[in-house]
Amino acid sequence: MNGEDLIRYVDVIHRDRDIPKEVIFRGLEDALSQGVRKRLGVDDDLVVTIDRQSGAVHMEDEEEVYELDLDQLGRIVAQAVKQGFLQRVREAERDVLYEEYEARVGQLVNGQVQRFEGESLVVNLGKVEAYLSRDDRVRGENFAPGDRIRCLIVEVRKDGSRVKIFVSRTHPDLVRSLFQLEVPEVSDGIIEVRRVVREPGYRTKMAVVSSDPKIDCIGACVGVRGSRIKAVIDELRGERIDIIRWSDSLEQLIMNGLKPAVIHLDNIFPDIENHRAIVIVDEDQQSLAIGKRGQNVRLASKLCGWDIEIKTRSEFDGGEEGEASEEGAEPVDALATAAEAPAPDSTEEPAAAEAEAAPAEEAPAEEPAEEDGSEPSESMDDEEAPTDAAEEEATTEG
Repeated sequence: MNGEDLIRYVDVIHRDRDIPKEVIFRGLEDALSQGVRKRLGVDDDLVVTIDRQSGAVHMEDEEEVYELDLDQLGRIVAQAVKQGFLQRVREAERDVLYEEYEARVGQLVNGQVQRFEGESLVVNLGKVEAYLSRDDRVRGENFAPGDRIRCLIVEVRKDGSRVKIFVSRTHPDLVRSLFQLEVPEVSDGIIEVRRVVREPGYRTKMAVVSSDPKIDCIGACVGVRGSRIKAVIDELRGERIDIIRWSDSLEQLIMNGLKPAVIHLDNIFPDIENHRAIVIVDEDQQSLAIGKRGQNVRLASKLCGWDIEIKTRSEFDGGEEGEASEEGAEPVDALATAAEAPAPDSTEEPAAAEAEAAPAEEAPAEEPAEEDGSEPSESMDDEEAPTDAAEEEATTEG
């Protein structure tokens, strides 16, 4: 191989694999240095350099510089040089791919489903393959080999001589990237997407703000007859998207975040110390504020960064009355107990004993009262006793 063939070979690798020529030349120089050292049995003082213009190979040590004929290396040394050079080319290609896709983390990519590896889906991105794990797929989405797919790059990792790229369809920034693709005002920076919170496959809330007062941020994202937002919803397989207006006021942001429920600013009570807020709603708006399975209030809490508790007016007032009664319960009970406690008098003990024994005596309790309302006294029982005795004596005499 002469110098012209070497330059042509380097140029082909540069165009096919998109590796800088300087990196290819350095890899070839390192591989030749190792091969020549083994062939000649010299130490590390020998250095091989390649002329970038003519392709001539030079060897130099501490004493002199002389040219090297590659045809004189022999088959074994040439094979070793080839293996070393290919190894360096693969490493250089890996570094190039890593730097390229590392800069694209957080961006939207288009790919084609290649195959399944365990629970992960392998997506062909052209130059490299990406992995879509089960946790990064939306529940209910099914793909088959050959399907086109849009994903968000979330991580790039070096794995030996390969580059592993991990993509996701559940990341909130996927919605942001789709709106940048569909809405020119978002891609131009006129409309800023401040925050996106999402429960993949179910619902998404996105807060937007416009730097131009003449442009309605919500209307621009929705589009004419919902054309823009419909394209995003179709890509997300029917996931519901709520677009709200961002506000620096916490109360206003909470009110916007809980839509479609109607909330009044006066009914929002933030607790700064505990980082939570109580929102009072009408009874007919409570279900809308909470949402299906609590999705609306949960996403609104994530969007605002505060814990939001939904209460009706009756629940809120009842809670305050309960707290007030709990605070005053102890002194009232103590006074009532002190007032009802009997005096320490020994004369009341027999009375208490008689009161307990009275229900056991059924006969006096069942006797009817007299016409004037007075109960029969004990003297009446004593008067009836002789009459009964006289009747017994008359019966005996007869």
